[in-house]
Amino acid sequence: MVDTTPLEDWLVRLERQHPVAIDLGLERVTAVAVRLGLNAKSLAGRVITVAGTNGKGSTVAMLDALVREHGWHSAAYTSPHLQRYNERLCFDGQEVDDAALVEAFEAVEAARLADEEISLTYFEVGTLAALWLIKRQQPDIALLEVGLGGRLDAVNVVDPDVAVVTTVAQDHAAFLGTHLDTIGQEKAGIMRSKRPAVLGSAVLPASVRQHADSLEAPVFALGERFGWQDAADGWQWQGETATGEPLYLHALPDPHLPLDNAATALQALTLVGVALEETACRRAFERAILAGRLQWQGAWCLDVGHNPHAAAYMATYLSRRPLRGRRFCLLGMLADKDAKGVIEALASQIDAWVPVSLSGDRARDAEQLAALLSARDAQVMQCAASPDVGVRWLHANMDSGDEVLVCGSFWTVAEASTTLGKLGVMASPRSMS
Repeated sequence: MVDTTPLEDWLVRLERQHPVAIDLGLERVTAVAVRLGLNAKSLAGRVITVAGTNGKGSTVAMLDALVREHGWHSAAYTSPHLQRYNERLCFDGQEVDDAALVEAFEAVEAARLADEEISLTYFEVGTLAALWLIKRQQPDIALLEVGLGGRLDAVNVVDPDVAVVTTVAQDHAAFLGTHLDTIGQEKAGIMRSKRPAVLGSAVLPASVRQHADSLEAPVFALGERFGWQDAADGWQWQGETATGEPLYLHALPDPHLPLDNAATALQALTLVGVALEETACRRAFERAILAGRLQWQGAWCLDVGHNPHAAAYMATYLSRRPLRGRRFCLLGMLADKDAKGVIEALASQIDAWVPVSLSGDRARDAEQLAALLSARDAQVMQCAASPDVGVRWLHANMDSGDEVLVCGSFWTVAEASTTLGKLGVMASPRSMS
């Protein structure tokens, strides 16, 4: 018998207790939140929620670094995780420990069963547990990454001081549909009446702005009230205070994450009352780390991107990197993702491919990916039974100067990273080299 920890026992239990894994809606989770008293007192001094198809994790990571470098205490809730569930909640950059999570799960369970029993999903319980811990900690600023939805996402039980929408693209079609205006309306559902909304992309469906206007929410949009430009000594940012006073920052270092997201983080932070200091901002961008987003382990670049929009950003980044050898892609994707679109977005930067199979109910096998690649006349070097097998095969067959992009899913990146560690290929101290 394999010994398990109390936290592992809880996570297994939570995965099994609700009839479906994803069950969008706020009625059940709100009722339990009320029982927990989460509506009775603010979670933190300030709350920023971040929604969007891509760029949420990058924005939260940079917000967290900026908050801490300015001397404020932070809580950051994100999902999903790569290696450990504890990654989902950090206080001042430190992962919450097992004992705290178990205590929070016990509190949520007691509230769930009080009076009439209410069924909750794994994500809903995890979100309520995180909010319970954040309320107990009372940080200066709480940063909450919204899950796949927006309006009906469990995180949306919280009323933010500032709502951020990063990007809107097609993903999770079974839950959000395929029409960008509809998806945008759902993401914009995190906004609140007359509270600032930060729009982190210059290309968003009209429904996002329309929803903000309907709430009379002050809109701070990239390319309008804030933005960034390249400069000889780095990049520079300009934005506005809540009252419209202009702000400027100069000679900012490359955070090795999308600068649209960096600029968005700066604008959101000004709107919760943080007086930006150039020195603190420089330190934050030098130190911000986001595991699994253009993260390098030796010659291996790991990115959890799993839709065409994210893949297009990866391709742009790779196109700017000098390359001495060949570039391979180890690709593993779930069956409900747009694999064809991801392949098309990456194809110009990849010399050869190693598709890998994933496991589980939503799995897609390597042969299905290989068929899509062959239809594009792409070179398939090997089909692998798992990311672990694919990494080991490539590690044995790549030459000095070659690079590998690992992408397509959190599961692909997590397993590949673990295998690379076992092979002695260590992660770089920054998210990218």
